[in-house]
Amino acid sequence: MLAANSPDQAIRLAREYAGDIRLLMTDVIMPGMNDRDLATNLLALYPGLKCLFMSGYTADIIARHGVLDAGVAFLQKPFSLQELAAVVRQVLASA
Repeated sequence: MLAANSPDQAIRLAREYAGDIRLLMTDVIMPGMNDRDLATNLLALYPGLKCLFMSGYTADIIARHGVLDAGVAFLQKPFSLQELAAVVRQVLASA
């Protein structure tokens, strides 16, 4: 598992990482870069990357502001470890 404190750090870690990255878990709202730009940058490095977006805002509020595309894996905060595990399994199993 790679953990980053900022989108820039996440991109740097991904560029330096020698292994395969299969899942991006990120907040929708971040300082300096939005979730889509981060995902686009990482998908360029890892085309098979799956993405899971999280936020304390509800999915409908985020969708209304154009931040979250339809069909994107989204988990609303707060969530339990069991909820997180179930969603991660679903995202990794998706085509």
